[in-house]
Amino acid sequence: MANLGQTFNADQYEPLGSFEPIPAGDYIASILSSEFKLTKDGTGRYLELKFEVLDGDYKGRNLWARLNLENKNPKTVEIAQRELGTICRAVNRIHISDSAELHGIPMMVKVAVSPGSGGYGPSNDIKGYEATGGNAQAAPVQSPQTAAPAPTKKPWEQ
Repeated sequence: MANLGQTFNADQYEPLGSFEPIPAGDYIASILSSEFKLTKDGTGRYLELKFEVLDGDYKGRNLWARLNLENKNPKTVEIAQRELGTICRAVNRIHISDSAELHGIPMMVKVAVSPGSGGYGPSNDIKGYEATGGNAQAAPVQSPQTAAPAPTKKPWEQ
């Protein structure tokens, strides 16, 4: 038993939405957060990227990508580096020193649904990234030091 310390009123909170995977397809999304985490065996680290879908029926839903950038298997690291390079190109940030430089920039993500295994149900996997509008090079983005004040509405919400 756990005493909550005060009366909890469920009417003050929106219920959580579905945890079912979203349908396979292309979605405009941006990276909300990123952090390094230890691999299960503790011998490496992966960069976990949390994405948010920005429009359509699944606006607000989250997706994750895990890039094994530090791993004892060099092929695994190469695949992760290539995926990170693809993400950088999709948001036109070719030279980065911190994953936070990728946050908040819309890109197109190709989402697949993977069948469940090991007692887990189906889940989403991101299988591709490209610049919004489908072109390989997005318009240049101003650096944070010289960026103009943020508009009240984000460009993709117009």
